[in-house]
Amino acid sequence: MNWQAISFDWNQVRAFLATAEEGTLSAGARALGLSQPTIGRQVAALEAALGVTLFERAGKGLVLTRSGVDLLEHVREMATAATRISLSAAGHAQDVAGEVRISASDALSAYILPPMLARLRGLAPDLVVEVVAENRLSDLLRREADIAIRHVRPDAPDLIARRLKDETGSLYAAAGWIARHGRPRRMADLAGHDFIGIEDDAQMVSELAARGVDISGVRFVARSANTVVMWEMVRAGLGIGVMSDRVAATCPDVERIELKEVGPIGFPVWLTAHRELHNSRRIRVVFDFLAEQLGAPREQGRDRAAAEHG
Repeated sequence: MNWQAISFDWNQVRAFLATAEEGTLSAGARALGLSQPTIGRQVAALEAALGVTLFERAGKGLVLTRSGVDLLEHVREMATAATRISLSAAGHAQDVAGEVRISASDALSAYILPPMLARLRGLAPDLVVEVVAENRLSDLLRREADIAIRHVRPDAPDLIARRLKDETGSLYAAAGWIARHGRPRRMADLAGHDFIGIEDDAQMVSELAARGVDISGVRFVARSANTVVMWEMVRAGLGIGVMSDRVAATCPDVERIELKEVGPIGFPVWLTAHRELHNSRRIRVVFDFLAEQLGAPREQGRDRAAAEHG
């Protein structure tokens, strides 16, 4: 092994991979839970270490150079290997088999989990994963699911939970809608614009108001309790909607509406399982994999019982 030839570190590689897959430094930073300047410095450091240019600017986004394209395939192999190392370090082998049920919101289930589960299959091909896509909270105590991804803290003593990095959400509209109606810059600009609601318009207005976003003057022209349907109506150009920034980053046909008075809307993410987690190898493998993929904060390296969150 020529150790002198390795002049970069894994953080730089992760920054490059996240930026390449997400398309912008800001989206890559959100995926890794870092600031945009931090991820920018890490990408620049990797370019300096390798002596190549990896990205070129194209409008608001970034495109890979030929050197970047060549590097990307190797970096993805490194990422897969790193995940295998993490699983092996926890005593998990590739012969883990059986079914695991994951409960998550419909939007997370549709846009975020599928590529993660494709990577998981490469690591544990004998696992069978069932995704319970619903916005209500599955009852883990009654075994409606083995693992749940939630936005509220669990309060049952028989559940184990790990708080992941907080997610953010924003207002979005299709690029075509913005071209026709203009881009709102302040909250006052939202008045009279068409919005897509999520089941209960009044509740949506109230919840956004609690987070500093006033949409009381908008017109609700469509709604759906199914967040995926709501989001597809936004993408089709029916109006403005609210969506997780992580989900929106997978859809290049929408644009974030940034209001001067407010920033992104933060909300917590909890990964939860029954205490059987300690006794079930397959559930433990999936739980740890999801924590790594969704981004467990560095300061929370171990599971914590829900009781301590009460």
